[in-house]
Amino acid sequence: MNTPSAQPGETGSREAAWAEPVSRLKVSDVPGGATNLNVDGRQVVGPLQGFGQMWQKTYRVRLPGVTFSPAEVMKIWKAEFPKFQPPASRFHPPMAGVQPGTVMFIDLDLPAGPGLPSFIPVASGVMILYSDDESFSVMTPEGFPVSGWNTFSVYEDDGCVVAQIQSMDRATDPIYEFGTVFMGGARRQEENWIYVLTALADRFGIQEQVQTHFVCVDPRRQWSQAKNIWKNAGIRTILYKLSAPLRWIWKLLKGQPAMSDR
Repeated sequence: MNTPSAQPGETGSREAAWAEPVSRLKVSDVPGGATNLNVDGRQVVGPLQGFGQMWQKTYRVRLPGVTFSPAEVMKIWKAEFPKFQPPASRFHPPMAGVQPGTVMFIDLDLPAGPGLPSFIPVASGVMILYSDDESFSVMTPEGFPVSGWNTFSVYEDDGCVVAQIQSMDRATDPIYEFGTVFMGGARRQEENWIYVLTALADRFGIQEQVQTHFVCVDPRRQWSQAKNIWKNAGIRTILYKLSAPLRWIWKLLKGQPAMSDR
């Protein structure tokens, strides 16, 4: 991933564009509809802390004829980010907006196998690591399907505005790696970001093919990180959902309102 750099504009200095260093994520506000699970108290992790093969994947779409500046396109992208997602990916931006240090909650449905519907739930989120007028980057917490970063950016190339998504990550644990290689996980991830950029282009009335470029940065699997399985957000989400009746009964016995957890 190219390290984002602050640009002149309303975001301010380079320091203001980066999140403050944190040892563990702390959730203070939960947007409506988000599931507060597998985020609070987790450390943020990069590719070095993951298990599977490390990949850098770049997706970009040209927006010919767009009269908006890159900063104006990015402003729309941030404001309407959930609208550009496929049905199996539900993003919940922070109530304060895409600001450094805040958490974006995510509810995913992962595929059960190649060509099969996505119905395996994962409730988690990402921390916004960096944000300026023309880009923002997110970093994953422990237990997320991948360990690493994603950078969303808009720039001008030869007089044409270009929107880009670039990831640098690896599957977090052996279960996720198995899903990535054999259960359609890699294809699902790629289709997801192609969908996002296609939807973004359509927002401006443009039909352009998304260009992709994938590089395997490290083909090794880090068996020292196999222990990450204990914080697997998918397993914990399934157990959380299965235990919902028990939590409901427990609340009734304690005289608390039997409403769903957030």
